[in-house]
Amino acid sequence: MFRCPGQDQRYWKPEDVFEMQCPDCGNDMEFFKDEPKLKCRKCGHVVINPKIDLGCAEWCQYGARCVGVTFSKDTSGLKNELIEQMKRVFGDDRRRIEHALAVLDYAERIQTAEGGDPLVVKAAAILHDIGIHQAERKYGSAAGKYQEIEGPPIAKEILGKYDIAADVVEHICRIVGSHHSAKDIDTIEFRIVWDADWLVNLPADFANSSKEELQEIIDKRFKTAAGRRMAKEGFVQN
Repeated sequence: MFRCPGQDQRYWKPEDVFEMQCPDCGNDMEFFKDEPKLKCRKCGHVVINPKIDLGCAEWCQYGARCVGVTFSKDTSGLKNELIEQMKRVFGDDRRRIEHALAVLDYAERIQTAEGGDPLVVKAAAILHDIGIHQAERKYGSAAGKYQEIEGPPIAKEILGKYDIAADVVEHICRIVGSHHSAKDIDTIEFRIVWDADWLVNLPADFANSSKEELQEIIDKRFKTAAGRRMAKEGFVQN
C-alpha cells in the first residue's frame, strides 16, 4: 500500500528516532518522531513527545486520517502577543514581568511532559497575576487575597482581542481566578500553572526551610509528577 513520503520511515533521518527519560521515574523511552505520546513501560506515566514532527501531516487536509491525531494552531505568535500585553499592564514593574516569564518557562517545561492544551497553559501562565495592580489600588496590602477577583476580567479583555474560542477564554480566566486558591477547578492545565507558580515562589517563600520540610511541602502542594520532580531536583536534591 502506498505510504505518504512524509510519513514513510524509509525517508527518515537517524535523529527521527530518539531516546529520552520518563520525567516521572527516569526510565529510558524510545520515541519515533511522529508519535504524539507514549506510556512509560515502567511506571505507566503518559509522556508527550517533546520533538513531535508530523511532517506534511500538519498541513495536509488528510493529515488527521494519515497519522491518527489532530493538530492545534501554532501558539508562538499568540504567546509573544500576550507577553507584550502583560508587559503593558505591568508597565515598569520588572519584578512582576520577570515573575510571569519565569512561571511561563516552568509551565512550558511541565506541559511538555504532562500534556494539556499548550494555548491554555501559556496564556494562563502569562496572565496569572494580571490583576495584582488593580487589587493593590483597591485593597492595598490585602491585594494578594483579591487578585483572583480582579484578574479574570482583565485577562478576558486581553484575550478578547484575539481569535480564541469562548470556552478556551473561559478556561484561561478560571485558572487566573483560581491560581492561589484552587477553587472549583482541577484541569491538567490548571495543575501545570499551579506547579509552575509554586516552582518560582518556593525558594523565596520557604527560604529558611530545611530540605526535609521542603520535601514535605512539595509532596503536599504540587499537583503534577513533572512539577514535583523539578521541585525536588531543584530544591531538595541539589
